[in-house]
Amino acid sequence: MPRSSFVLILLAAPLSAADPKPGEDYLEFVRKQAAELRAADKPAATLDEWNKQESELRKNLLAAWGGFPDTPCPLDPKNHGELKRDGYRVEKITFQTRPGIRMTSNLYLPDKKGKLPAILMVHGHWKGAKQDPVVQSRCIGAVKLGYVVLCVDAFGAGERAIGTALGEYHGEMAAATLLPAGRPLSGLQVYENMRAVDYVLSRPEVDGEKLGITGASGGGNQSMYAGAFDTRFKAAVPVCSVGNYQAYLGAACCMCEVVPGALRFAEEGRVLGLAAPRGLMIVNATRDARQFSVGEAKKSVAFADSIFKLHSQSASVKHAIFDSPHDYSKAMREEMYGWMALHLKGEGDGAPIKEPEHKTENPEDLRCFPGDTRPKDWVTLPQFAAAEGKAALAARPNRTPEESRAALVKALGGFPTNKTESKWIEGFEDTSVFKISPEPGITLGMVYRYDAKKPKGTQPLAVILNTGNDSRMAYHKAAIAAGWSTLDLELRATGALTSPTDKIGRAPDHNTAEWGLWIGRPLLGQWVGDVRQALNMWGPEKDATGKPIPRDIIVIGEGPAGLVALAAAATDDRITKVAAVGTLASYITDVPYEGQRLGTLVPGILRDVGDVPHIAALAKAKKLVIAGGVTGNGQPLTATQLRTAYAAAKSATILDKPDPAAVVAELK
Repeated sequence: MPRSSFVLILLAAPLSAADPKPGEDYLEFVRKQAAELRAADKPAATLDEWNKQESELRKNLLAAWGGFPDTPCPLDPKNHGELKRDGYRVEKITFQTRPGIRMTSNLYLPDKKGKLPAILMVHGHWKGAKQDPVVQSRCIGAVKLGYVVLCVDAFGAGERAIGTALGEYHGEMAAATLLPAGRPLSGLQVYENMRAVDYVLSRPEVDGEKLGITGASGGGNQSMYAGAFDTRFKAAVPVCSVGNYQAYLGAACCMCEVVPGALRFAEEGRVLGLAAPRGLMIVNATRDARQFSVGEAKKSVAFADSIFKLHSQSASVKHAIFDSPHDYSKAMREEMYGWMALHLKGEGDGAPIKEPEHKTENPEDLRCFPGDTRPKDWVTLPQFAAAEGKAALAARPNRTPEESRAALVKALGGFPTNKTESKWIEGFEDTSVFKISPEPGITLGMVYRYDAKKPKGTQPLAVILNTGNDSRMAYHKAAIAAGWSTLDLELRATGALTSPTDKIGRAPDHNTAEWGLWIGRPLLGQWVGDVRQALNMWGPEKDATGKPIPRDIIVIGEGPAGLVALAAAATDDRITKVAAVGTLASYITDVPYEGQRLGTLVPGILRDVGDVPHIAALAKAKKLVIAGGVTGNGQPLTATQLRTAYAAAKSATILDKPDPAAVVAELK
């Protein structure tokens, strides 16, 4: 058996039978971190105490969402047609939520006179979005019961997708384009739903004091957040969406459901409490996923109930449970109608109301822009993200390099300060295999290769990073040939340590990256921490007088790991030379990311620190090499394009091809 294969077997083996299997230790790690973050949570004892907590919570949520515009833009509504039906009509409306950003919607209007209560219907992850028959059913049911209903397409879904066909998913690496600018999709949806309320209030048919919101799945999350944050809603009914944040750890959820860093300041029950004393009904299904399960939801409902009690409004919160899979079923809709009747009309006692018989429409008939008729200048979600990214970059504070490094460390979620634990596994004449623990609960493999004929500690040390590519051995061979020792360091949750269910769409690390975002520790920061902790094991050799012998510490990162290398060099003075090979050259992209890792996307990094070249420019290393590079969608850049992209990193040496021998030769 080749030695390299034997080394891989050693690295894959757990330290003991009690150790988690590869890929499981990271999940247990984030769960423990989350539990520690929220260990001191307890309900407020008085209304005054809650009022202070509420103010702080709103502030933290707004910051996590990247803030909202100070001045709303004109709605500029446009009518794109009308459907007349028995007892109601449907207007096809678009309006502006931000300058140049239009929301497609269907306004259902009863054939009734006077001011009427209104419900904002937000879809979940049904492929047809507002046009989907499941979503249509509650719109038609409500309008037949006398409500004005506005049903909207979320950004990136329905008629607002990148393409014009219905059914496109707005999550994974499409929604991820928003992160570097600090505009997560969860916050964008809250603000857009607030603009939808602005439009509803502009209609003469609507009683502005009687507004409700409901949705299921991802739409349930929108209902929870908008219903909690916007006090104009007098009733909110999130369906098959409430659980708690810690239950998301271990699950796959849409990017639209992630509030970056939320577990650093709240659990879901506290957010639900923002709805008090207004009407809040949480609907759960017995056969739903764990993150939306009845048991997990009960924890959040109990916390919210304590806040409603402080307002002396215990009757205004209700937990309705159905023996059902993930859905917005007829029985659930009828429960919602009863709740809305009580809180928006002052009718009944909240008991279910029978849904009127109805027939749904052909989805194409509800579209504002059927087929391919959408305007050619329509702004897609990634295009909006690119514009926001450029604006954030232009508005960055004027900071010194040291201030920028501090901002980078903060954006990365900080680094571990504990002592690195290590265990020697096996040794050969020129190779040593270790297991290290950079943080309690995380175990990584590390292979140290060196020239046995030279005194240990005198050779330059090259740390070779990647996120699971086999080509790393070519860099080890080139480095050894150059007379260096090398360190092959596993990065947590990558390679053999990858979670078995991690990949979603274009994101190979979708779930593990999201779990890191929930606890306020982007994977990029955790990976940089792994590098720093590994370097702690290599103190400088000393001469006969006890004086440290200077030694080059070189970090080479390939592909997405190039971002780890650059961020490590920017935040660790011990790194003297660094190379990013075939790495993303800019976080700004107007199309979804391709060939990248979600874990390298740090919320607000463009706003708080800068783009990839600005991070590279922060490195104190005496040699910075950029060998090849790619756009957001994975297209290779020419040397000329790279030089233009890296203008901010004036000391960088640009190589047009990521060749191992050339990279090592340039770093010598």
